[in-house]
Amino acid sequence: MAQGWLAHYLPDGVIRSAGTAPKGVHPKSILAMAEVGIDISGHSSDHISQYLGEDWDLVVTVCDSAKETCPVVPGARRVVHHSFEDPDDETLSEEDQWALFRRVRDEVGEWARLLADTH
Repeated sequence: MAQGWLAHYLPDGVIRSAGTAPKGVHPKSILAMAEVGIDISGHSSDHISQYLGEDWDLVVTVCDSAKETCPVVPGARRVVHHSFEDPDDETLSEEDQWALFRRVRDEVGEWARLLADTH
Protein backbone atom coordinates (compact mmCIF):
# COMPACT_ATOMS: atom_id res chain seq x y z
CA MET A 1 0.00 0.00 0.00
CA ALA A 2 2.87 2.39 0.75
CA GLN A 3 4.26 1.95 -2.76
CA GLY A 4 0.85 2.71 -4.25
CA TRP A 5 0.33 5.81 -2.16
CA LEU A 6 3.85 7.13 -2.76
CA ALA A 7 3.52 6.57 -6.51
CA HIS A 8 0.23 8.47 -6.32
CA TYR A 9 1.78 11.44 -4.52
CA LEU A 10 5.16 11.32 -6.30
CA PRO A 11 4.18 10.33 -9.86
CA ASP A 12 7.57 11.22 -11.34
CA GLY A 13 9.52 9.16 -8.79
CA VAL A 14 11.01 5.70 -9.13
CA ILE A 15 9.29 3.79 -6.36
CA ARG A 16 9.89 0.14 -5.57
CA SER A 17 8.57 -2.16 -2.89
CA ALA A 18 10.85 -4.67 -1.23
CA GLY A 19 11.06 -6.50 2.03
CA THR A 20 13.30 -8.70 4.09
CA ALA A 21 10.75 -11.55 3.88
CA PRO A 22 8.43 -10.67 0.98
CA LYS A 23 5.09 -12.49 0.88
CA GLY A 24 3.55 -10.90 -2.20
CA VAL A 25 0.84 -8.29 -2.41
CA HIS A 26 -2.14 -9.27 -0.28
CA PRO A 27 -5.41 -9.49 -2.28
CA LYS A 28 -7.17 -7.37 0.36
CA SER A 29 -4.53 -4.67 -0.10
CA ILE A 30 -5.26 -4.62 -3.83
CA LEU A 31 -9.01 -4.32 -3.21
CA ALA A 32 -8.66 -1.74 -0.42
CA MET A 33 -6.48 0.47 -2.61
CA ALA A 34 -8.88 0.07 -5.54
CA GLU A 35 -11.59 1.52 -3.28
CA VAL A 36 -9.64 4.81 -3.28
CA GLY A 37 -8.82 4.65 -6.99
CA ILE A 38 -5.25 3.37 -6.80
CA ASP A 39 -4.42 0.22 -8.78
CA ILE A 40 -1.67 -1.87 -7.19
CA SER A 41 -2.69 -5.13 -8.86
CA GLY A 42 0.51 -5.14 -10.94
CA HIS A 43 2.82 -4.48 -7.99
CA SER A 44 5.23 -7.07 -6.67
CA SER A 45 6.94 -7.61 -3.37
CA ASP A 46 10.63 -8.06 -4.07
CA HIS A 47 13.49 -8.98 -1.76
CA ILE A 48 15.56 -6.01 -0.57
CA SER A 49 18.75 -7.70 -1.83
CA GLN A 50 17.64 -6.85 -5.37
CA TYR A 51 18.14 -3.16 -4.69
CA LEU A 52 21.14 -3.02 -2.35
CA GLY A 53 23.62 -2.12 -5.11
CA GLU A 54 21.62 0.92 -6.21
CA ASP A 55 21.61 4.52 -5.00
CA TRP A 56 18.32 5.80 -3.57
CA ASP A 57 17.25 9.28 -2.54
CA LEU A 58 14.89 7.83 0.03
CA VAL A 59 14.38 4.41 1.61
CA VAL A 60 11.24 3.87 3.65
CA THR A 61 10.54 1.07 6.12
CA VAL A 62 6.98 0.57 7.30
CA CYS A 63 7.27 -2.30 9.75
CA ASP A 64 9.49 -2.81 12.76
CA SER A 65 10.89 -6.14 11.56
CA ALA A 66 12.25 -4.50 8.38
CA LYS A 67 13.85 -1.73 10.42
CA GLU A 68 15.50 -4.27 12.72
CA THR A 69 16.57 -6.72 10.00
CA CYS A 70 17.83 -4.11 7.57
CA PRO A 71 18.82 -1.04 9.61
CA VAL A 72 21.34 0.22 7.01
CA VAL A 73 20.75 0.36 3.26
CA PRO A 74 23.97 1.14 1.40
CA GLY A 75 23.39 3.84 -1.19
CA ALA A 76 20.46 5.43 0.62
CA ARG A 77 20.74 9.19 1.01
CA ARG A 78 17.86 9.25 3.54
CA VAL A 79 16.07 6.53 5.50
CA VAL A 80 12.65 7.05 7.07
CA HIS A 81 10.82 4.61 9.29
CA HIS A 82 7.17 4.55 10.26
CA SER A 83 5.56 1.47 11.70
CA PHE A 84 2.05 0.47 10.70
CA GLU A 85 -0.02 -2.36 12.08
CA ASP A 86 0.06 -5.43 9.83
CA PRO A 87 -3.52 -5.75 8.57
CA ASP A 88 -3.07 -9.42 7.65
CA ASP A 89 -4.52 -10.73 10.91
CA GLU A 90 -6.34 -13.99 10.18
CA THR A 91 -7.56 -14.24 13.78
CA LEU A 92 -10.07 -11.46 13.05
CA SER A 93 -13.50 -11.93 11.55
CA GLU A 94 -13.78 -11.10 7.86
CA GLU A 95 -15.57 -7.84 8.71
CA ASP A 96 -12.95 -6.80 11.27
CA GLN A 97 -10.10 -7.71 8.93
CA TRP A 98 -11.59 -5.51 6.19
CA ALA A 99 -11.97 -2.67 8.70
CA LEU A 100 -8.30 -3.07 9.66
CA PHE A 101 -7.12 -3.10 6.01
CA ARG A 102 -9.09 0.09 5.36
CA ARG A 103 -7.83 1.80 8.51
CA VAL A 104 -4.20 0.94 7.73
CA ARG A 105 -4.70 1.99 4.08
CA ASP A 106 -5.92 5.39 5.23
CA GLU A 107 -3.11 5.77 7.79
CA VAL A 108 -0.50 4.89 5.18
CA GLY A 109 -2.12 7.31 2.74
CA GLU A 110 -1.99 10.23 5.15
CA TRP A 111 1.60 9.43 6.11
CA ALA A 112 2.62 9.13 2.43
CA ARG A 113 1.00 12.48 1.62
CA LEU A 114 2.95 14.17 4.42
CA LEU A 115 6.18 12.45 3.39
CA ALA A 116 5.71 13.49 -0.25
CA ASP A 117 5.12 17.08 0.85
CA THR A 118 8.49 17.15 2.64
CA HIS A 119 10.52 15.18 0.08
